[in-house]
Amino acid sequence: MPVHEIAAIGAATCWAVTGLISAGPAGYLGAPAFNRLRQIFVTGLLAIYVVFTGTWRELDAGSAGPLLLSGLIGIFAGDTLLFAALNRLGPRRSGILFALNAPIAAVLGWLLLGEDLAPMAAAGIGLTVAGVLLAILFGKRRAQLHAWETVKGPLWIGVALGLGAAAGQAIGSIIARPVMATGIDPFVASMLRVGVAALCLSVLIQLPIPAVKPRAPLTWKIAALTALTGIIALAIGMTLLLFALSGGKVGIVSTLSATSPVIILPMLWARTGERPAGGAWVGAALVVAGMALIFMR
Repeated sequence: MPVHEIAAIGAATCWAVTGLISAGPAGYLGAPAFNRLRQIFVTGLLAIYVVFTGTWRELDAGSAGPLLLSGLIGIFAGDTLLFAALNRLGPRRSGILFALNAPIAAVLGWLLLGEDLAPMAAAGIGLTVAGVLLAILFGKRRAQLHAWETVKGPLWIGVALGLGAAAGQAIGSIIARPVMATGIDPFVASMLRVGVAALCLSVLIQLPIPAVKPRAPLTWKIAALTALTGIIALAIGMTLLLFALSGGKVGIVSTLSATSPVIILPMLWARTGERPAGGAWVGAALVVAGMALIFMR
């Protein structure tokens, strides 16, 4: 397999690993506090890179506005909802729900940007949705007792949070896409998007709203795990994806990088000692197959 396609699979693996690592600190701190700490750390890393490379000069008023709005919706809202879903549904269900951002983005691109939505892509969207429903409804065996397979609270609330996270990610991508098409450095764009999300979360946590306050005091271990999720998902995963896109075909790279719902299953098996149910495997495979149809040209 060519090196660029391997890099795309590496990016998907990074995001699958992040789902496992995030479960502990996100549940300990709560979604808003965990996400804020993670975003502050990543913003700092990106700022160091942008300053030392001088790529910050590429920013102007015309590009900064859409990128800030994209970060507000895609990262501030999207990531916070994602980790709230993670706390309720566990990494497997939340990860496969978040994968719906691809078909949502395809539909929004068709409606708002006039991008082509071929019959094959429409079939892929249907296949992806069917896979998600299968994995959610039939993805757990009765013998599975691990906490990550336990739904906390009503299932529909967790599903709604996951769908909101996917929609936020898709809308954020649609807003950022015209700016990224100009050739702006992706690390500059990421710094702006993550930075505004970190700022908004910092303001939100200061408000007298008990639900957004940290659930427990920060420890060095939780801080290290939170920083690690940022390094793996953004510093390594994003870099691998950018490298993959530099030499691989966009459709193939996009599909391979969206295989996290499948990659996470053997990881969960190894981590929990509980074999995922047949519905989980079939549902995840349908999601990846659906994405392949969406991105095929």
